[in-house]
Amino acid sequence: MTVIDESVRQLPAPSLRPFVEWYAGFRQAGVAPARHRGLPSPSLTFILTLDDPLVVAAHSDPRQPPGEYSTLLGGLHTAPALITHEGRQSGIQLALTPLGARVLLGVPAGQFAGLDVDASAVLGRFAGELRERVGEQETWTGRFGVLNTILGERAGAAECAACVRPEIGYAWRRLRAVSGAVRVSAIAAETGWSERHLNARFRAETGLSPKEAARVFRFTAARGRIADAVVRSGGGITGAGLSLADLAAECGYYDQAHLARDFRALAGCPPTQWVAEEFRNIQASVADLRE
Repeated sequence: MTVIDESVRQLPAPSLRPFVEWYAGFRQAGVAPARHRGLPSPSLTFILTLDDPLVVAAHSDPRQPPGEYSTLLGGLHTAPALITHEGRQSGIQLALTPLGARVLLGVPAGQFAGLDVDASAVLGRFAGELRERVGEQETWTGRFGVLNTILGERAGAAECAACVRPEIGYAWRRLRAVSGAVRVSAIAAETGWSERHLNARFRAETGLSPKEAARVFRFTAARGRIADAVVRSGGGITGAGLSLADLAAECGYYDQAHLARDFRALAGCPPTQWVAEEFRNIQASVADLRE
């Protein structure tokens, strides 16, 4: 049996970058069955499958039953999901910014916080039409080009109502710039809102409170540093010579124990287990993004 194992990452067109962080194409066939942890991140997940449906064995919200999806939208969350396949999977993942959700999805990201939904529940027929148009292409370049064209048209047609309040945009960018290492009270003072008002409006827009977002940004920075180190070394955390105590301090954790607790809560396992289970996906996640 021919083994297919493709992984391609690319930046969207410049006009779409306020709304989409990156595209990631993947296609595997004839490989060993596997599972993947869908970890909390500052991006919403939008997946268009190319062949078989995406199998979610466990959602970040345990109240959601397992399911199969031809298109999937996942809101911001603070617990891992579990994706499985039996040796064959393919599709494109788009990392959507929560501040761009209103533009491309027509609704604030907060409306499906912590949930995985069939994209048609939010986008209607557009979800299936986008998947069909992408699936007609034979190359990753062609597929990404279709996304640039169709999503660019959708963004261009968005109404002013799709704009996010500037205070929310400021708070999100402020948290992102320092990987969550800032007090929410300080951000509230900078926006001129009360902390309570900021919390309510921020959660309604993004699906997370500012404190939860800070936690996700901090976690994302830490796992990004771990990923870079283990890919450079070609092995695990020990082989990479990575000190988790130093990493904790650099990423704004009180100590290594705080990092370990957060990693277990957000990833569902300690860093060493995550690296052992997800090395291939980690390699793909740190690949250079191409224009």
